Amino acid sequence: MQQTTNTILMIRPINFRMNEQTAVNNYYQENLALKSSEINKKAQEEFDDYVKILRSIGIHVVVISDTEEFDTPDSIFPNNWISFHQDGTVAIYPMFAENRRLERRDDILQVLESQGFLIKNVIDYTSAEAENIFLEATGSMILDRVHKKAYCALSPRADEDLFIEFCEDFEYTPVIFTAYQTVENRREAIYHANVMMCVAETFAIVCLSSIDDKKERKNLLKHLKEDGKKVIDISEDQVNSFSGNALQVRNDKNELFLIMSQAAFNSLTESQKAQINNHCKIVSSSLNTIETCGGGSARCMMAEVFLPKTT
Repeated sequence: MQQTTNTILMIRPINFRMNEQTAVNNYYQENLALKSSEINKKAQEEFDDYVKILRSIGIHVVVISDTEEFDTPDSIFPNNWISFHQDGTVAIYPMFAENRRLERRDDILQVLESQGFLIKNVIDYTSAEAENIFLEATGSMILDRVHKKAYCALSPRADEDLFIEFCEDFEYTPVIFTAYQTVENRREAIYHANVMMCVAETFAIVCLSSIDDKKERKNLLKHLKEDGKKVIDISEDQVNSFSGNALQVRNDKNELFLIMSQAAFNSLTESQKAQINNHCKIVSSSLNTIETCGGGSARCMMAEVFLPKTT
């Protein structure tokens, strides 16, 4: 099993904007005083620059354009509806926002197959939407694929029972907690685990202060440490700058990189940067428009492709 992949699926937006349906529990989203066309143009420029940076370090990026068929302002975040696994399994997930369900496209699987990836099995959890039960893929869950552990921050978008069902299907040990952020002096559940946590091969970035329950925090630390992960703690202010929304990838030379946004990188202390650099290089790209309107960042834009290649 590998924790990192050299192949990333990304969806280029054509109607990106702040999604009013997700803003009800994604407190990182803000309105920009710009025309929708201007916001989308800026998002496309940020997307294209980001893809260029990933390719320049030797990462394979499969870029598929969004379609005009539906109104899908968040299509730029495919890691919320699909995950790809080394045994050839693809999982499709139930989404909280109705307009995000329209992002799911069978033709994306066909594109991957045409590029030589092997899909043996598809597990579809989307029927849970009928019961208002959601689990938004590797947004809701952080997968330690080597140690077969799945970390999940419960929220309106991450149902505990469905998460446990996923863990049974894929043979992962569930590590469950609730992560919070302060919104107008209230503690509100953080909508996705991948905003406050990132698990790499030999380290983990996590906002420990977001886990209010001491037992849950202690349990999470126990799992990370017993798997030999160096824990790099970040603050809630750094979470607000998306420094937890990072992903480790590898290139064909087996060089490892931690990918994050420029805002996330700028929010890190010199000590934190040095700790990460002990494990891999940091690569960043400016995603200001996407972060502000979308409430998601670098990691949300990357769906890792772990599928085997056909021989």
